[in-house]
Amino acid sequence: MDRTSVNVQKRYLPLIIAISLATFMASLDGTIVNIALPTISESFSLSSSSVSWVATIYLLVMAGCVLIFGKISDIIGFKRIFLIGFIIFILGSFSCGFLPDLTGSFLTLIGSRAFQGIGGAMIAAIAPAMVSAFIPMSMKGKAMGVIMTMAGLGTAIGPTMGGFLTQYLSWHWIFFINVPIGIFALLLGTRVIPNKEPHGSTEKLDKTGAALIFIGLAFLLYGFSEGTTMGWTSPIILGSLMLSVILLGIFVWKELHIQNPILEIRLFMDKTFLLINMVIFLVFFSLSGVNYLLPFYLEYIGGYSTSDAGLILTALSFSMMIAGMVAGMLYNRIGGRILSIVAGIFLTIGYYLITHLRIDTPTLFITVCLICIGLGLGLIITPVSNMIMTSASKKYQGMVSSLTSLERFVPMTIGIAIYNVIFIQGMTTIAEHYDITKSAPVDIQLKVLTAGFDLAFLLSFLIGIVILVFTIITRYKIHPDYLESELDEMSTGII
Repeated sequence: MDRTSVNVQKRYLPLIIAISLATFMASLDGTIVNIALPTISESFSLSSSSVSWVATIYLLVMAGCVLIFGKISDIIGFKRIFLIGFIIFILGSFSCGFLPDLTGSFLTLIGSRAFQGIGGAMIAAIAPAMVSAFIPMSMKGKAMGVIMTMAGLGTAIGPTMGGFLTQYLSWHWIFFINVPIGIFALLLGTRVIPNKEPHGSTEKLDKTGAALIFIGLAFLLYGFSEGTTMGWTSPIILGSLMLSVILLGIFVWKELHIQNPILEIRLFMDKTFLLINMVIFLVFFSLSGVNYLLPFYLEYIGGYSTSDAGLILTALSFSMMIAGMVAGMLYNRIGGRILSIVAGIFLTIGYYLITHLRIDTPTLFITVCLICIGLGLGLIITPVSNMIMTSASKKYQGMVSSLTSLERFVPMTIGIAIYNVIFIQGMTTIAEHYDITKSAPVDIQLKVLTAGFDLAFLLSFLIGIVILVFTIITRYKIHPDYLESELDEMSTGII
């Protein structure tokens, strides 16, 4: 590596750190709360269904707002959205930890969490876009590798970090931890994020479309997140899902008939763009099953303690982090398609192995499963995210960036509900078929539980095959806007 390349990397490193912190924190707060819900429930004397709103409201607000802020960032610039988003996120985090005890009201926590979600949506929406807008082509692969790995890592280690903070400090610290990190990222972002000229006024924003996507996604995620608790045939759940379909259908129709849409639906008419977006959606959907069910397997079937189970699960996080760094370094050398195919192979192998978990499965086998899955995730998130960003025109940077963020946490929410249904229904069907009751021997009951896990993990294996097929048949093309940028960088000596 010559001196010029080193200087370029040093120049852009602070910007990459600022963006990485944003994606990490926004993703972390989507999962860090879950493990602390029983403790919060005891603090406010609430039922498990009521306290689950602490996690649900954040995801609802994120899902409803992320596309809106992606579009606004294309209009008024990334820096303003980033800084305002971090200010809201920091204030929301502090409020979540401080105000509930001060007021003695659980509703204060819910309101603060919703406010935090607005900030989270703002910073998550534009992180990949800032890579496309401000980082040279020669560094885009490495930068996206670091940033998307941090986003995935935040999602993966949330439960482990949340458990540690809750056990050794208090549940308030799962929110307070954001404050010093957020202030650092805010100060860094103020200095290193370039100013981008606004492309217009927010008066041109499609406010009707914004309302439709916000309410439609909110009803969709509410239906899936509460379906297991309230019952899938509940009028509230059925009505919620039906309303979401109607509202999102109207949203799509409207976006196809206006000049300045929140989401340019026509982009999906391009086969390549459609396939790579489906890949990222399926990756996080399949991961949701492992993230949600594996801790139950480790504790109920494997007999591991909570701390040991968390330690085993870190194999996925660390292998994912390492593979993400490798993918970033290799992206500009061998291209995203080859990396995606290799990743698809690792994912398929990992998901196949995990369908073979039994009562006496050794820890080493479980660790190998998680390493394979982690390698697949780390190798695929970076290239696919980069390919999505560079396959559409630069004028859609904020919009497409927010879309990649939406495709991280929406499938995770929907996936948890679907995997839970498959697990419970599969286990119940097997138990009824063999006439197994609560009085059956413990080892028989455990075998039934294991069969439920097998059926749920089988879905991930089948999705892994689909992901692999999509990566093989996709023929990726860079949009001319980015080819022109690369020529400009070469002519100016940046690369």
